[in-house]
Amino acid sequence: MAQFFKAKPNKAKQMSAKQQFNITQLDHLGAGVSEAQGKIVFVPGALPGETVTAQLIEQKKRFAKAKLLRIDVASNHRVASGCAFYGQCGGCDLQHLALPMQRENKQQALVNLLDKMGQAQALQLAEPLVGEAWGYRRKARLATQYQRDSKTLSLGFRALASNQVVAIDQCPVLAPALSQLIAPLTLCLNTLEAKRSLGHVELVAVESANMVVLRITQALSDADIARLRAFGVEHCVRLVLLDEHGHIDNLDGDTSLPYYRLDDGSQLGFAPGNFIQVNADVNRNMVKQAIEWLDIKPTERVLDLFCGVGNFTIALAKAGAQVVGVEGVPAMVATAKDNAVANGVSGVEFYHADLSADLSEQPWLGQIDKLLLDPARAGAFESLQWLKQMKPKAVLYVSCNPVSLARDSQQLLKQGYRLQKLGLIDMFPQTHHIEAMALFERD
Repeated sequence: MAQFFKAKPNKAKQMSAKQQFNITQLDHLGAGVSEAQGKIVFVPGALPGETVTAQLIEQKKRFAKAKLLRIDVASNHRVASGCAFYGQCGGCDLQHLALPMQRENKQQALVNLLDKMGQAQALQLAEPLVGEAWGYRRKARLATQYQRDSKTLSLGFRALASNQVVAIDQCPVLAPALSQLIAPLTLCLNTLEAKRSLGHVELVAVESANMVVLRITQALSDADIARLRAFGVEHCVRLVLLDEHGHIDNLDGDTSLPYYRLDDGSQLGFAPGNFIQVNADVNRNMVKQAIEWLDIKPTERVLDLFCGVGNFTIALAKAGAQVVGVEGVPAMVATAKDNAVANGVSGVEFYHADLSADLSEQPWLGQIDKLLLDPARAGAFESLQWLKQMKPKAVLYVSCNPVSLARDSQQLLKQGYRLQKLGLIDMFPQTHHIEAMALFERD
């Protein structure tokens, strides 16, 4: 007799009956937190103080996830979204919560993570660094998607946990100059012969210029280049092509790097594709706060790891420190060196190094006075293994992931440091993303 395979039901993914949940708080990812049958239940979209009807969609040993179906008792802090695409686009996820409560919940989530996961309690909780609620984002990457049936190209952000692109014609968290470009740029791209082979689009608005960086996977025809040049002239933007080999073609012939400014007068250049902080106002205040918290004394030796194009390094040198900046991307190291020269800064050196690798042979590794860390989301765990060789009096940790900050805090505490100051950095209003600054000092 023939036998047919029959998949066993996945108990972890089984749907449950609808039930009510009382939401007590938000987790660090912005989901509502409740409890049922001895398990923590996460309900994205629900807010503290609300009673909601939801359905369990995933069950683990110690927690479960639920899909929000209905809000039975709404929070007084629930507000209407400020975006027509909210709930479809995967970018923002806290627009339904009033801004003051967004920040209060982010700060509480940060403190809780440091306490429970990092066993670190700050002696001083600083006021959050905040900026505008809308129109704050000076850089964004939009996805493209070609629709074969309609033969049109969509431009937008990906839906949550999906490869599907939600087509948009504006975005209220983008700088207005960038938001206003989306609709005409979509029209322009749809006139190109090569529209089926276009990659992502990066929009940038900095002091030097507004830019459109277009990722291409094949050379464009002269006609397509002419259309893009005309668009750049009409909309007063620099239009740049970036191919799959990293080659940059400035269609307006301007080969100078775009730059942004800090409050100390520094102008920091960067190449298309380089990382820069997307919230200009918050970044300026973040750099100022870092200098204040480190309390730089003349001739102190400061090490700036994950330095990028010199966002903190240049300011540290201007404050009188002897600074060494280390970055893992060679091209950004070269740009950082150019930025030091352009800003007339001496007493600063830059090196390229893989900061997750063995650092024992690095010429810059040695005793320092102070250490600044600004790592990516993975954190600085590997770099902190070399702390005994550095012996800094103070460590300033700028974090874009509170989970890795909490984990790395354990290493600092084990090596005799204490968490002196902790502050929320609200770099991304309307989203759950938590950034923070933490100052550790040696006992």
